[in-house]
Amino acid sequence: MNFKEQLDQNGIFAKVSKAAQNLGLETYVVGGYVRDLILGRSSKDLDFTCVGSGIALAEEVERQFDFHVPLSVFKNFGTAMLKLEDAELEFVGARKESYRSESRKPIVEDGTLQEDLERRDFTINAMAISLNPENYGDLLDPFDGLVDLKRKNIKTPLDPDVTFSDDPLRMLRAVRFASQLSFDIDPDTFFAIEKNASRLQIISAERIITELNKIVLSDKPSYGFKLLFAGKLLHEFFPEMVELQGVDSVDDKSHKDNFYHTLQVLDNVSQVSEDLWLRWAAILHDIAKPATKRFNAKVGWTFHGHEDKGARMTPGIFKRLKLPMDERMKFVQKLVRLHLRPIALVKDEVTDSALRRLLFDAGDAIDDLMKLCRADITSKNNKKVKRYLDNFDKVEQKLQEVEEKDQVRNFQPPISGEEIMEIFDLKPSKVVGEIKEEIKEAILEGKIQNNPQEARNLMVEIAATKGLRPKS
Repeated sequence: MNFKEQLDQNGIFAKVSKAAQNLGLETYVVGGYVRDLILGRSSKDLDFTCVGSGIALAEEVERQFDFHVPLSVFKNFGTAMLKLEDAELEFVGARKESYRSESRKPIVEDGTLQEDLERRDFTINAMAISLNPENYGDLLDPFDGLVDLKRKNIKTPLDPDVTFSDDPLRMLRAVRFASQLSFDIDPDTFFAIEKNASRLQIISAERIITELNKIVLSDKPSYGFKLLFAGKLLHEFFPEMVELQGVDSVDDKSHKDNFYHTLQVLDNVSQVSEDLWLRWAAILHDIAKPATKRFNAKVGWTFHGHEDKGARMTPGIFKRLKLPMDERMKFVQKLVRLHLRPIALVKDEVTDSALRRLLFDAGDAIDDLMKLCRADITSKNNKKVKRYLDNFDKVEQKLQEVEEKDQVRNFQPPISGEEIMEIFDLKPSKVVGEIKEEIKEAILEGKIQNNPQEARNLMVEIAATKGLRPKS
């Protein structure tokens, strides 16, 4: 199989080929670009392997451009990178690797192309296309990666037991590729994942979360999570999610399996949003159900307070998994805390006050909250699902009407603490906060409109009950 026609469509390959000839280096484009070219997927990043010095090749390629191209050299790793506007070119010399049991950092030695390809994680990533004049564009596929691409199969080039023991991160990469590409994992390869799952302990949380987020962002992330669970990988870094799995029964009363429910919610969210943090809200929305599960002889299983408990658990989970502890965590935490609130508003007699409070508490996250709530309806009873979704349509209409009328989303009280202190000649104190809080509550309850004049009038009334008079 020859890809000269495809390579000729990108001038980069001609430059690399010419540079390689100038240095007399046998050179190939390898890995993900080759895989994606065969699959018909776009690929911006290009990896080049030469039998010799990858750094020297990168420096020679840089000289092929008539404009400045940033070059980064990593001498400790024997690699170099050229960064273009729309692509990154990485260069490395062919090498072979060996590992120690306590580390995923390999002992690296110069090697042949065959040795370089066999050290790669999967057969579908262990193919190369020649950039050498005598066979330019030819596919080199020593481990039948093309066959595995056609079979939609994830398989290691060598013994998977050795591959995963050497570099345990590859187990997560196997699941990630399966999830992204909708491929199966070869049975022997998957058995080796189960066997070596505990080796993940030597992998940093930062490396793990990078792979996990790619699984979360795949088109149907539930598939990836089911593989993580079945392969015992999830147990190593996300035990809270593992605890969701299972069904308890007492007196013929059972609850649903909250692990598989969570995955259905995650898939539902993924159909309407590519936002990583909304997807994380779906993952964590019921995370505290195991901790709050109780059995009541009259009503069966309950999970009272799981939304508040889950919100309190969110920062700890984010911190341990090395997820960001900034506004993105707070967004997820807010949605976990509020995800039951809209369900209580489906009744016809719901008050404007309740709607105002939800708008105030959710702020700009209200639209994402409603997406999460819709995704949370996972009953197999289609009529029940339709009824709930129709009710959410009504809730959203009511929320829109209240927002247009009262403008309470993210509202700031019309009277600031500084203004209260100035009018009543006060220093910072508890009473200032009390006045502000009563004004806010009056607006949310609909007792006054959300405007400065009505707020000032009420402020004077509240202050009078506390023995305060405006200064003259």
